[in-house]
Amino acid sequence: MPKLEGIEKLDQKVVLDSTSIQELDIVPESLVVVGGGYVGVEFAQLIRRLGAKVTILQRGKQLLPREDPEISSSLLDILTQDGIKVHLESSAASISPSTTTTDGQSFSLEIQTAAAGQEKKQQVTGTHILFAAGRVPNTDSLNPAAAGIKVNQKGYIVANEFLETTTPSIYALGDVKGPPAFTHISYDDFRIIRGNFLSSPSPTTSTASKLSTKGRQVPYVVYTDPQLAHIGLHEAEARAQFPSRNIKVAKMPMSYVARALETDESRGLMKAVVDGDSGEILGFTCLGMEGGELMAVVQMAMMGGVGYQRLADAVWAHPSLAESLNNVWGFLE
Repeated sequence: MPKLEGIEKLDQKVVLDSTSIQELDIVPESLVVVGGGYVGVEFAQLIRRLGAKVTILQRGKQLLPREDPEISSSLLDILTQDGIKVHLESSAASISPSTTTTDGQSFSLEIQTAAAGQEKKQQVTGTHILFAAGRVPNTDSLNPAAAGIKVNQKGYIVANEFLETTTPSIYALGDVKGPPAFTHISYDDFRIIRGNFLSSPSPTTSTASKLSTKGRQVPYVVYTDPQLAHIGLHEAEARAQFPSRNIKVAKMPMSYVARALETDESRGLMKAVVDGDSGEILGFTCLGMEGGELMAVVQMAMMGGVGYQRLADAVWAHPSLAESLNNVWGFLE
């Protein structure tokens, strides 16, 4: 439960997290979402499209803080077009019940906003509030110290690239060892542990022959509509990690994609980060229709060491989303 002044005075049925919001048997009249990360924007758009009034409070200067600014800005435009009110650089200060109607209890939420360098307070009303600013691990309930298992400052179990904890013969997989908290990462963790147990049962087996998390790619998709998908490095990460390489970036709006125009969903953009000398694709983002499927095509190229030039020269079926990979590289700069 989040620490927010007055939260205990509300009917706890209207205080939601990412689990309980899926168990609602009504559409909220007015939902306030605290947190503008992946979970927050997904549920905000879903509940809005079911007919609710929706407001997002985001502490940072942009939605989805890990994404490049132009991607986050485009998503903000999309959510605003959907009728969602977004308060950036804002945080919840206190909450109190306001009125009780036949449909339930409404509340008044005081928020503090620091946008444009000016601190100000304002009131936001709602009938339900979703806390989507992240979760904390409950590893303390496992009492890991009793088994000699170390946890980090945030409470996640410490594990190495082979998913071994600090206690021999005890392993960790999935969210318990910390982010990225994706289902497909948990599944791949299982692949690593299964492979090492079945193919390398001996504790003296060389680490060189063991499966590990080292160097694995981490794709993800934010299931807004349109989707936001990413693989590899973001631009700032690439420039920081490879300061001596010739980093080039391409950005192309989805309105340049024939398939997107033909299906009347041309909002968003795609962005690619490459090594301009070798042609290596370092990262790719697509905020657009079926962005996850288009991202997977680029991911396959990255896995196979295929440079962007090969994608630019490939023959793609028309009209398909993949044929945009002929054109996006023309925007490299």
